[in-house]
Amino acid sequence: MNPSATASRDLLRAIARRAMLERGLLPDFSPAVLAETAAITTATTSAGGTIRDFRSLLWASIDNDDSRDLDQLSVAQPLAGGAVRILVAIADVDALVTRDSAIDGHAQTNTTSVYTPGGIFPMLPEKLSTDLTSLAAERERLAIVIAMTVAADGSVGESEVYRAAVVNHAKLAYDSVAAWLDGREAAPPAVATVPGMDAQLRVQDRIAQALKTRRHTQGALSLEVVEGRAVFDGDALTDLRPDERNRAKDLIEDFMIAANGVTAAYLERRGFPSLRRVLRSPDRWERIVALAAATGDRLPPQADARALEAFLERRRAADPVRFPDLSLAVVKLLGRGEYVLRQPGEDVVGHFGLAVRDYTHSTAPNRRFPDLATQRLLKAALAGEAAPYRLDELSALATHCTTQEDNATKVERRVRKSAAALLLAPRVGERFDAIVTGASAKAPWVRLCRSAIEGKVVRGAADLDVGDRVRVELVHTDVERGFIDFARTPEGAR
Repeated sequence: MNPSATASRDLLRAIARRAMLERGLLPDFSPAVLAETAAITTATTSAGGTIRDFRSLLWASIDNDDSRDLDQLSVAQPLAGGAVRILVAIADVDALVTRDSAIDGHAQTNTTSVYTPGGIFPMLPEKLSTDLTSLAAERERLAIVIAMTVAADGSVGESEVYRAAVVNHAKLAYDSVAAWLDGREAAPPAVATVPGMDAQLRVQDRIAQALKTRRHTQGALSLEVVEGRAVFDGDALTDLRPDERNRAKDLIEDFMIAANGVTAAYLERRGFPSLRRVLRSPDRWERIVALAAATGDRLPPQADARALEAFLERRRAADPVRFPDLSLAVVKLLGRGEYVLRQPGEDVVGHFGLAVRDYTHSTAPNRRFPDLATQRLLKAALAGEAAPYRLDELSALATHCTTQEDNATKVERRVRKSAAALLLAPRVGERFDAIVTGASAKAPWVRLCRSAIEGKVVRGAADLDVGDRVRVELVHTDVERGFIDFARTPEGAR
């Protein structure tokens, strides 16, 4: 049965809660967590150790329009020869979330915030994540600052890590900043009214593009995957709108990748272990080679990130409309990232998709537990103290975070599918162009072209594989279970 869309927000939230519980995730905070949270009354900036005063710098955040759990700020300081000193401030969540507290226990159980069309299930109570530990506009906050010198060619040189007090002078949104940088719209009010902010952001944009160009020259993959953002009219779901990449999102992504690399290198220099984020060489490289061959292109028989990136760039130029579909197929074939323990001096697998060897997660401690654990390692290294986690604890944490991240991703996908089923319910019998996004022993999965909606092919699925194009007919939806079922039409594979 497909319930009325007028109650869709509450319905989707209820589905999300059930899905979280099924996956071993906690949708609600315990009384102990709530009691600890109530006892925290201030985001104090008084703390032990050396705290630098960086409050006057032109810090700004760029995030989604509705984001309140702000983890990062950035500022640029131009240097001679076109180089720029980039400073990234990361919210000092550890200052208020004590290790082994009830709050910490909930965060370590879930390991991540869960973002669904029915609502957000934050890793930390909102009093913290959207207020006291958020780098909110015009609020003095403690932060870990990662400073790095980026040359005009995008290479990262000297770097340092500090503890500091900071103030966010402009809370900005991706879409409006991107439209301004592209020259399509006037500067957002927060840019126009803060003296020097316009020039500041243009410097950040310039050096971020240099970082991006260098990364992709080294083999970082230019993938463009369409994700759906739920659109509501009141509490009624009206659309799943593609959440497309833009220049401002790239700016933040490039800074965060660089900052995470600096963090990994800093812990290595201090002889500390770390939680590395890795993406192994793809097991299904031969299928990626076959996808390239189907377009008349060639890839080497062994996995090669630079060759794959060159192929992706050629396909983007040749067929930009279908490039997101190709990207999705490649993403599925690359497999998932994972967390691993990296002991000092030990070699470790790098990140195939980012074409980097040393990489951790450190820039989103309000939303991800590995980042909070890494922050504690950084603060101990800065203070000259021993690592706060034993090696066996970090190894177990890496495995647990990988598992829970996968569970959270499955919950998010499940609820998106319920939202999609709600939207598609009146369209049973219609036909669509689709691309195969997953192949299993039971049935392949497809995504509708130029859409964020996925479903299962329950009839006529023989011989379909990831990346194939196919014509399908919608035959059934089930909102509660998130089922969207298609049948392959007589047109067959396309």
